Amino acid sequence: MRVFVTGASGHIGSAVVAELLAANHHVVGLARSDASADKIRAAGAEVLRGDLDDLDGLAIAARSAEGVIHLGYKHDLAFGGTPDGFVKAAEHDARAVQTIGEALVGSNKPFVDTSGTALLALLGGITRTGTEEDVVAGGPRVDGENAVIALGQRGVRSSAIRLRPTVHSSLDHHGFMSMFIAAARKNGFSAYVGDGANTWPAVHTLDAARLYRLAFEAAPAGTRLHAVADEGVTLRAIAEAIGKGLGVPARSVSAEEAAGYLGAIAHFAQVNNPTSSARTRSLLHWEPTHAGLLEDLAAGHYFVAAR
Repeated sequence: MRVFVTGASGHIGSAVVAELLAANHHVVGLARSDASADKIRAAGAEVLRGDLDDLDGLAIAARSAEGVIHLGYKHDLAFGGTPDGFVKAAEHDARAVQTIGEALVGSNKPFVDTSGTALLALLGGITRTGTEEDVVAGGPRVDGENAVIALGQRGVRSSAIRLRPTVHSSLDHHGFMSMFIAAARKNGFSAYVGDGANTWPAVHTLDAARLYRLAFEAAPAGTRLHAVADEGVTLRAIAEAIGKGLGVPARSVSAEEAAGYLGAIAHFAQVNNPTSSARTRSLLHWEPTHAGLLEDLAAGHYFVAAR
């Protein structure tokens, strides 16, 4: 099938492209720069030059494909430190999602969108183990997820994959693990907040990529899915693994001190987000097979000289 993929040159997108190509799909990857275009082309995919602000281009690409996987996002805006960056990035994403969705209405084509498990805690207040059945009424990025699910009632085989805060592998150069490691290098110690007992779910990049392919091929319309392998790893255990990798101590900081040591990720470092993927595994016969987060941190690739 001809698949239009946004974010095709990114950390997760590049793995999704490889997974799709290995399954004999024809991939068209959106590229906003020459470097991105070269990366997509080198992987064996077709390049479409453009960006997420070109709504007309997104609509044309969606209609021309047999389905869409949407991974593109303005992460630099969301996590760049500006007070309204997270909200603004979500607003941009919601417009892209609406544009792609409207282009697919009535086609019965698959549309796989990307959301996050952390939103269950951040916006939904859910601190127990979250499931695919949990729904947050609205808010930044959640509005896009809910819009995609609603497309299932309008002739689109839509699904939303909630990624956990930690998608880890040697392909991850700019995610939360890299941000924690950069902070630990700067501070001379690896920080966690309070007792560090709060937990994050995690998944290996290649396991997540396989789930995107399975969702594209077989997820029923209006389905929420969880890309989760480790249901919950404590932030203290993560900090200790980072400290061991860097040869520095792990140390608790107070909630009041967190921003000074962790910057833009201080708030996220305090989120408790245990998450199940039981329904996803059963529905799509998806079973993670790659290293868990702590095993991946112990492998050492995250601690090679800063990129």
